Amino acid sequence: MPSLKNKIVFISGASSGIGMACARSFASEGATLILAARRKEKLEQLALELKETFNTGSRILSFDIQNNHEVKEAFNSLPEDWKSVDILINSAGLAKGMQKLQEGNPDDWDVMINTNIKGLLYLTREVLPYMVKRESGHIINLGSTAGHDVYPSGNVYCATKFAVNAISQSLRIDLLDKSIKVSSVDPGMVETEFSVVRFSGDVDRAKNVYRGVDPLTAEDVADAILYCATRPKHVNINEIILTPVAQAQSNFVVRKPV
Repeated sequence: MPSLKNKIVFISGASSGIGMACARSFASEGATLILAARRKEKLEQLALELKETFNTGSRILSFDIQNNHEVKEAFNSLPEDWKSVDILINSAGLAKGMQKLQEGNPDDWDVMINTNIKGLLYLTREVLPYMVKRESGHIINLGSTAGHDVYPSGNVYCATKFAVNAISQSLRIDLLDKSIKVSSVDPGMVETEFSVVRFSGDVDRAKNVYRGVDPLTAEDVADAILYCATRPKHVNINEIILTPVAQAQSNFVVRKPV
């Protein structure tokens, strides 16, 4: 397994869920981390934990990924040697609301589109030129089974994840002659803050999403991301789709009686 020691790994959405699990996973392998999210206090706590547990060096970037100016400003604030990112993990993403299209809130649509699609593009646009110049690097995008099959009232969220799927495939072609890897890791049901955010803090409704199912954990997904990042130099994992055993596709879930 290729060593990640001293590799610079940039993780968006690092303040919770899959992004935070990735930070711990990659720190355990000796990587140097750039931790990005809006919640600075959460990032500071995480950086301290990683320092104490793994002696990990890390930098914190607090910005709103929906804002291209903030993304640019944050990335440009890095010392020049930190801009040569080896692995970019585009983990930031969210769902807001779950209504039929005719009942949906356009403000929620904007947040999902601006975060899941435009935010991913903004950040990748900053990091990628340094990879192209070196002809080395790896982009890992966090997709979803919702980028492969839609589900009732998932309309705009599913559209954003179909977009991530398309962007990942297009990037792979764009970078084919630059020796840069591109991977997409697409999980099904993962129990994180995801459903709490989707339902605007309604914890009971969020828990009901996973009723009767043993869902994936953030650590399960981070493990798949780490797998992509640690293949031999000549191997690219284009896509991993992972689900709980009880889930086949977005619309096919078996629930145990509770």
